[in-house]
Amino acid sequence: MTSQVTIYSSNLCGFCYRAKRLLDSKQVAYHEINVDGDRERRREMMSLTGGHTVPQIVINGQPVGGCDELYALERGSQLDALLA
Repeated sequence: MTSQVTIYSSNLCGFCYRAKRLLDSKQVAYHEINVDGDRERRREMMSLTGGHTVPQIVINGQPVGGCDELYALERGSQLDALLA
């Protein structure tokens, strides 16, 4: 798969771990940006995604939301199409 995936995350975040685990299971490479203690990165995340909690996931420039939304895309058989 040749998509560009960015995940904004935080240390000790169970939802971040679950989202990365799903992406790893699909052998999707992603760029992880840790926002712990980094106000500028957190502002960047909120500006780009509209979300203020982690994880925030962006696929090919399109914000898809967090862990729950990522799994909903998977359950709805839509994630693979986004990642293609």
